[in-house]
Amino acid sequence: MSKIDILVLLFYILGVTAFGVFFYRKSSSAEGFTAANRRLPGWAVGLSIFGTYLSSISFLALPGKSYSANWNALVFSISLPLAAWVAVKWFAPLYRSTQDISAYAYLERRFGVWARLYAMTFYLLTQLARMGTIMFLVALALERLTGWDIQTIIVVSGVLVTFYTVVGGIEAVIWTDVVQALILTVGAVVCALLLLFGMPEGPGQMFAALDNTGKFSLGSFQLIFTEPTFWVVFLYGTVINLQNFGVDQSYVQRYQTARSLKEARRSIWIGALTYVPVSALFLFIGTGLFAYYGAQPELLPEALRAADMGDRIFPHFIVTELPVGITGLMIAALAAAAMSSIDTSINSSATILLTDVYRRFVKREATDAQQMRFLRIATVILGLLGTS
Repeated sequence: MSKIDILVLLFYILGVTAFGVFFYRKSSSAEGFTAANRRLPGWAVGLSIFGTYLSSISFLALPGKSYSANWNALVFSISLPLAAWVAVKWFAPLYRSTQDISAYAYLERRFGVWARLYAMTFYLLTQLARMGTIMFLVALALERLTGWDIQTIIVVSGVLVTFYTVVGGIEAVIWTDVVQALILTVGAVVCALLLLFGMPEGPGQMFAALDNTGKFSLGSFQLIFTEPTFWVVFLYGTVINLQNFGVDQSYVQRYQTARSLKEARRSIWIGALTYVPVSALFLFIGTGLFAYYGAQPELLPEALRAADMGDRIFPHFIVTELPVGITGLMIAALAAAAMSSIDTSINSSATILLTDVYRRFVKREATDAQQMRFLRIATVILGLLGTS
């Protein structure tokens, strides 16, 4: 990495840290820490939802899938508007009417305390596993991009995310996600344009090279349910997205941060409809890489030409082909993709521990100071567990 790239990355890290400090006073109460005092605009909450969807796994996996195969993965995104419509019509009004920060308090009222504890327990276990997976995968990618030690990357990333989450609460998480979503999108657009205009004979060569390759295929439309056909992936995406919008604490908590039901509904639409074209953009990058290195095979090392190396092509392109400064931006974008998912998991998990364990079973009449102490301790512990 050049000194300019390192400066870009350091500027991003300092900016994220400053965000956490800026929102410290606004998150000095339990209501502020977990719900941002229910006063955020829908567009900001929506971009935070989008940022949570586009993790570092998607950042690397989507180009890898379209490079190695086709656009079948886009079908998952296409199912999002249907799930968003259901969430806007039923889920958001339901949770907003209860005013519960916890997604699982409603389960207790309907089915008993066992349902609440069951859902809460498996949510926490899932988030811990998710944090560790994202942290490890992004560290692997950053190691290849920067040459830095993987353990150092994990520790620094974990400490940074935990710091601004414990200091600024959900408001710092959401506004940081907004910035990170913009960095991600700008970085992806820049890469797509560089690929398009970096073809030896111009943009037209890319589409000519991809003609009749099936790279833009969404999968078979046959009614076969033993293969990842269009209908299988669409059904899978619909179920997973309904689960996200309907019972995932990370999403339900965001509905409560919006300043009104109208803004909560708007946030769902913004999150869903932003992810669809951006995921298509990342798939286009993978397809573009296929054409780019197909036209210039000498630029691709022999070790990366195997069929199962799709996930490594995009990082290789970032390091070797991007101009100075843009490389730093893309590395920051990769870090942003990971952090926007991890900070959400940490804050939402700490919130669940407060509402479903501490206030429910340990200290029902806890003061605001006691709740804040618990939230900050829980956030630090969750950050350490996710990092380790």
